[in-house]
Amino acid sequence: MSGDRSRTPSAPAQGDFLLISVAARHLGMHPQTLRKYERLGLVRPTRTLGSMRVYSRDELERLRIIKHLVDEAGINLAGVQRLLEVVDAVQRIRPLASGTGGSRASVRRLTQELDRLSAMLGL
Repeated sequence: MSGDRSRTPSAPAQGDFLLISVAARHLGMHPQTLRKYERLGLVRPTRTLGSMRVYSRDELERLRIIKHLVDEAGINLAGVQRLLEVVDAVQRIRPLASGTGGSRASVRRLTQELDRLSAMLGL
């Protein structure tokens, strides 16, 4: 395993949670930015018994997406919030595509449209 460079030393392993300071450093963000994103409802970190914020792998990925949309795509936070609402809707709809009573062609088309929407959003 000495040649494995696929993970940085600070990257969380499956099931790991990172405190806000570690998560912020890992993402190249300031902890205050993470707090702001929480206030805006963009992320919802878990709290420890002592009310410390901890971030899961899924939350870190969501923060990477937010960072990309803000820094690379130039989208303001209100736009990011709207886009994330669309993403959440797509994730809720996707499982329904396989459970629809329609024909295989209609299910395939629904899945293609959802994939197209996800691609437009950079997911």
